[in-house]
Amino acid sequence: MKNRVVGVLFFHLLLALPVYAAPSTDVLVMRNGDRLTCQIKGLSNGVLYVSVPYVIETLSVDWSQVAHLESTQLFFIKTEDGAVYRGTLSTAEAAGDRPVAIEVNMDPHRKVVLESTEVVNLAVTSGKFRQRFTGGVNFGSIYSKGNQSTQYNVSGYAGYPRERWAAQTGISSNLSRASGTPTSTRNQLTFGGMHLLPRPNYFYAGFDVFLQSTEQEITGQNALGGGVGRYLRNTNRTTISLLGGAAWQHTHYNASQFLIPTQDVTAAVIGANAKFFKFDKTNFNVNALILPALSEPGRLFLSTNASYYVKLVGNLSWTVSFYGNWDTQPPGNLRGSDYGTSSGLSWTFGTSLRTTPTTIQ
Repeated sequence: MKNRVVGVLFFHLLLALPVYAAPSTDVLVMRNGDRLTCQIKGLSNGVLYVSVPYVIETLSVDWSQVAHLESTQLFFIKTEDGAVYRGTLSTAEAAGDRPVAIEVNMDPHRKVVLESTEVVNLAVTSGKFRQRFTGGVNFGSIYSKGNQSTQYNVSGYAGYPRERWAAQTGISSNLSRASGTPTSTRNQLTFGGMHLLPRPNYFYAGFDVFLQSTEQEITGQNALGGGVGRYLRNTNRTTISLLGGAAWQHTHYNASQFLIPTQDVTAAVIGANAKFFKFDKTNFNVNALILPALSEPGRLFLSTNASYYVKLVGNLSWTVSFYGNWDTQPPGNLRGSDYGTSSGLSWTFGTSLRTTPTTIQ
């Protein structure tokens, strides 16, 4: 079952890859005078992604060094204050260190002018369904002949961002086994979505998380919840958001270890997400989901995921990750924690490392 789920997700990730190319009619001028006729792919984390006909790989351009751009493509433009616009782009060349003034042409009679420092995300409003996806896959493994030990971790995610909403799904699988010891596995499948509210930087979001962990004797766990959140900081270098709400969690434990194999818990939700970027070199993402149990006062569930990306070449990165799950009052004599680290190669497509603000990895 586990291998089937992994295979299905990776198949859909492959389907999400862009297979069509738009003509290179956009114009980009840098502050040092360099000029490119290209196709703008998008902007994320302070990096403008462009392609040119004579270069195989997508180019990564420092957004702060752009002096002028023109494009007839339709974009979704998101700003620091949470506002979202849709239209074509044009600018006048900026002198010195002045921010570039970007003109968003929403229709023939309606325009808005933004400073480039205000813009945190550009996404092409492609009419082709598969070109709208972002995502990535990660894989790492270790083998030791001495004690016949094998470890592997594999994960993947796919996101679908739109003008005022986004959806994302992800999967992670970890296995560790050695001669003479039981095999340890942990598998997690997540779904999430968010929608911006009319008030700047506020949103509502929902999540559904499925977990299996041999370390905690959990054969199946489903946490379903949602709430209202706010971006505390939203720039080209840092994104921090919080979410508050409620959740329901159903857990099925190993029947041979626990006389009452199922538990249902209602809980409050506190979700936090922080992302830190350094131009096209490193990224650090950390998510935490805290569920204080309402039906069992004093009991607390905590899960966290953290990933540090170091770019190698193109869309290929080296990733170091940490995961953890804690239960302050596990039933019987079951273990209350499961955590670990992994490292391996990561490959991404699209322009966003993550599309949902909290709880999803």
